[in-house]
Amino acid sequence: MAATSEHHWFKSSYSGGSGTECVECAYLSHRTLIRDSKRRGGPVLSVGSEAWHRFVDALR
Repeated sequence: MAATSEHHWFKSSYSGGSGTECVECAYLSHRTLIRDSKRRGGPVLSVGSEAWHRFVDALR
């Protein structure tokens, strides 16, 4: 999936301030999009919203 500016992207609250290892996400109705903030035109990972929330909960 190609990254587009039409989505509301936000940077992960765990991203460092040094400009490295930053992840951005965009929530859609039933999907979550994930991309590297340094490669905004690069590849985008698309996962189901429920799977994304389970993943984030497991990290906590």
